Amino acid sequence: MERITSSQNPLLRHIRKLQSSGAYRRQWGEFVGDGFKLLEEALRWYPKIKTAIVSEGCTLPSLPERVRCVEIPASLMMSLSEMKTPQGVLFTCELPKAETPKVEKGMLLLDRIQDPGNLGTILRTADALGVKVLLTNGCADAYSLKTLRASMGAVLRTTPRSLPMEMILAACKENLIPIAATALTHDAVDIRTIAPEEYLMVIGSEGQGVSNELLTAAQTHVIIPMEPRCECLNAAIAATIV
Repeated sequence: MERITSSQNPLLRHIRKLQSSGAYRRQWGEFVGDGFKLLEEALRWYPKIKTAIVSEGCTLPSLPERVRCVEIPASLMMSLSEMKTPQGVLFTCELPKAETPKVEKGMLLLDRIQDPGNLGTILRTADALGVKVLLTNGCADAYSLKTLRASMGAVLRTTPRSLPMEMILAACKENLIPIAATALTHDAVDIRTIAPEEYLMVIGSEGQGVSNELLTAAQTHVIIPMEPRCECLNAAIAATIV
């Protein structure tokens, strides 16, 4: 166990940059988790832990020998952690290796979901129900701390994958995968009238909905029937219903 007491230590500066910058995370191939619950999930499902930083007075669980373990003063953990009430541990993991995912029927396609809380909640729900998720490049970073926390470790259990829009549309055309987009259009049908497992189901961004490119490519548009007095649903709730 190493001990660090300076806030300007290179490792702690590295942690701060990993927490604040998606570009820096991608550059170093590393992301940060915060809290003992997430650490337990990583130990069980995501054995790519590199560093564990623990507040003095807290005890780390049993970690692989290759993991660098560091103790810091509680006051330093307060300034390092982005949580209002730090649990006493931060850890870093390698980002998953880039892979080209297969586009399949029954998948949920998230189009430019930019709120990390919504993204994490959708990933958590999809993980619980065994639904595969695909992200367009305009989505929030799945490995930001906010997304990680909202997903309750789902990101560690089921690796989220993303593809450029043109590759998604090409794969759907080549493999005869119909697209169903959730949209408030004049020709939208009640979602209960289709079989979602036969489509690539699209959930659009919180503010703008599904992109015109996907709306045009979709074979059908669907709506979730609601009381007329209600205008719309939160993206995470809509995805859960779909």
